[in-house]
Amino acid sequence: MTTKLGKEFDIQDYLINTENNPEAFFKACVEEDLGDGSLVRRALGEMVKAKGMVQLAKETGLSKQCLYRALSPEGSPKFETIFRISKALKLTIPTHRA
Repeated sequence: MTTKLGKEFDIQDYLINTENNPEAFFKACVEEDLGDGSLVRRALGEMVKAKGMVQLAKETGLSKQCLYRALSPEGSPKFETIFRISKALKLTIPTHRA
């Protein structure tokens, strides 16, 4: 993706930089998701890649193949999988309050 300044934006650079707030990134993706979970799934996928797929597989108890499949564009992960990933990434799943 190219920004308005003409500089390539790499989400991995953003997520790996410790000065940035992955929790805010995740919350924004939840809020902007169209309701099909595709943006949340993609955000989690990018965050998993930034942390390391092998490390996340160990922390979640899920295989790398399971993570790749669940977070792929065609993936349809169970809530348990999303919960395990978000917990390993130390993310809070935002809720909407009326």
